[in-house]
Amino acid sequence: MNTVLLQQPKRLFFGPGCAARAADEFSTAGLRRLFVVSSPSAARHSAGLLEAWRSSGSALEINTSVSREPEIALFESVLADARQFAPDAVIGLGGGSPLDVAKLVAALLDGRQAIRDVFGIGNLRGRAVYLACVPTTAGTGSEVSPNAVLIDEGERVKKGVISPHLVPDSAFLDPMLTLSVPPGVTAAVGLDALVHCMEGYANKSAHPAADVFALEGIRRIGRSISVAVAHGDDLAARTEVMLGALYGGLCLGPVNTAGVHALSAPLGGEYRIAHGVANSLLVPHVFRFNLPAMPDRYADIAVALGVAPSGSSETTAAAGLERLIELSRACGVPQRLRDVSIPESDLPRLAREAFKVQRLLKNNPRKITEADALAIYRAAY
Repeated sequence: MNTVLLQQPKRLFFGPGCAARAADEFSTAGLRRLFVVSSPSAARHSAGLLEAWRSSGSALEINTSVSREPEIALFESVLADARQFAPDAVIGLGGGSPLDVAKLVAALLDGRQAIRDVFGIGNLRGRAVYLACVPTTAGTGSEVSPNAVLIDEGERVKKGVISPHLVPDSAFLDPMLTLSVPPGVTAAVGLDALVHCMEGYANKSAHPAADVFALEGIRRIGRSISVAVAHGDDLAARTEVMLGALYGGLCLGPVNTAGVHALSAPLGGEYRIAHGVANSLLVPHVFRFNLPAMPDRYADIAVALGVAPSGSSETTAAAGLERLIELSRACGVPQRLRDVSIPESDLPRLAREAFKVQRLLKNNPRKITEADALAIYRAAY
């Protein structure tokens, strides 16, 4: 059995209403200057929570500029605001984009390194201030992962920073904060979380210590995501999806993702297609491509999605693929690359860009060449 490294926040709270614990946590830790990275909608829906932090005696600076997948320039603007405020804690409040920006702000606040110096694996030297994450969507897993992603607007690609210093000190996963999330966002981020779990399980670096999270995440998201999309006030469904998303996030550090995320990267970098939508568009086709390499694992995924075992692993896995497509359709996300206005003539260039994401492609169950990537894009078109 290969060695695996599990990295998690020191304090991890999960459950309806748990975000109310954050004020006491910050106070007990002696934190008095809180810099909050958020979006307009997340801050608006979390007004009561923010007021509780302010009422606890903390000075609060709220930056709500992260309303999209962040570029380097947007990150640097938020970082400049944080340095001017001089916080002793940085808090990410919102979806994956505010959380990723908050993590990088906390890590680079002291000015010892610049963002372009830390892209890649293990290049970040440390973090000097407290970091907390409070997700208001259920999907990215950023609140428990060592990863953060920005768009390099000059190169039109997504670039990641992977470091243990990006794992927050505390995380508060409160399903009640997701009740106001609209159906389209619920679907996109929930399906993203499902892909985290699937790729965490069907992966060359898969490990039993992460398998348990991956399969349980697939079960919970698979049986609850369409309910959460159709009935946003269903707290039980919201809780199931958020727990599944947590499990997917816990797979990102020890195992990480693979072909789906590699091929989706240029869709977000060039066309600003929402990350979860991009993954949803590609996952059936990468699943089909990979199936011959790990039929038993894909059969396990199918069973976790609710498919009854029948015949061979290949037969069960194929039924799981159909179940996955049905789930995507039930959630109302686009089904084809043409549906999100990607020109067919761009597919060869997208394949070239995707092939550069070797840090993820190396994890894929089956080797993906540039020609394979192009064939997958064409199948998804």
